[in-house]
Amino acid sequence: MLDVPFFRRPPPALKGETVFLRTPVMGDHAEWAALRDESRGFLVPWEPSWAPDELSKSAFRHRLKRYRTEYDNGTGISFFVFDAPTEALAGGITLSNIRRGVAQTASIGYWMGERYAGRGMMLSALRLLIPYAFDGLRLHRLEAACIPDNKRSVGLLEKAGFQREGLLRSYLRINGTWRDHYLYALVAEERHVPALETRG
Repeated sequence: MLDVPFFRRPPPALKGETVFLRTPVMGDHAEWAALRDESRGFLVPWEPSWAPDELSKSAFRHRLKRYRTEYDNGTGISFFVFDAPTEALAGGITLSNIRRGVAQTASIGYWMGERYAGRGMMLSALRLLIPYAFDGLRLHRLEAACIPDNKRSVGLLEKAGFQREGLLRSYLRINGTWRDHYLYALVAEERHVPALETRG
């Protein structure tokens, strides 16, 4: 299988019973901006500082351009997470910083709208993304970092089978402050959590 670019074909959609993942398009802007805006207080403590025009159509267009460049270059792929029964946008999940060669590694990041938090939807999204990363992209290792007091994120990663490997000191600048992060990882041959969702 070729490593990069990503096969010069449209990005995949990953479909499950409770959620489905697809790459964002410009038509998602209004729903995305509304969900992010209503969830601002819920998201801001765990994210980089928002720009003044964070939710604007122009900023969203630049975001999509960056996503497409990363996909074409084989360095990342970004999905929106949708509630399967209603087709409502619920959050987002990304594979970024994909490294090939001797590493075959990527980083996972995610966010969830406040109204959808605590319903198991991001765990379902991970159970779609993990097989795609290991089986579809032939990656060997997935990494995720989370702030130690983000109990939801810690619980999510551990339920998905990730193992805590250590503490990254002053790792990322979150909401204007450099924060320590736990490093979690999942290695292909140590994957124990079954893919409860179906892929399509």
